[in-house]
Amino acid sequence: MPGQVQILERDNLDTAFLEDRLYEFNAEATGYRDGQDFGLVIEEAGEVAAAAAGYTWGGICELKQLWVRADHRGRGRGSVLLEGVVELARDRGCRLMFLATHSFQAPDFYARHGFEIVATVPDKPLGHSEHIMRRTLGDKP
Repeated sequence: MPGQVQILERDNLDTAFLEDRLYEFNAEATGYRDGQDFGLVIEEAGEVAAAAAGYTWGGICELKQLWVRADHRGRGRGSVLLEGVVELARDRGCRLMFLATHSFQAPDFYARHGFEIVATVPDKPLGHSEHIMRRTLGDKP
């Protein structure tokens, strides 16, 4: 049949390729061409004890992941790392910061650091919620 499209499943899809194409489109649509990824780590005894990753673009910072190894939790590592991300974002001229966290992860931790819930997606995953949170950064202190 003419015009029929076949969809293929690929476990090893190059997501960086997709990110690059979306960035090109978004940059053209908005005029913002300042996108930069970031990754920060805390190492102890030569091993990663905590890490954070995300990107800055168009005056915002999105924290995509923040993780602290189980034996380092409750020792302030997450707070130090999060404030490192905030400092990086401010240095890059960001005025707002966004993240997503699940109800069973760390919404209270982020709230203690000045983030507010701006949206909640119920049943993501089923029986839980995902919270989209935002923090206004303002000027560097």
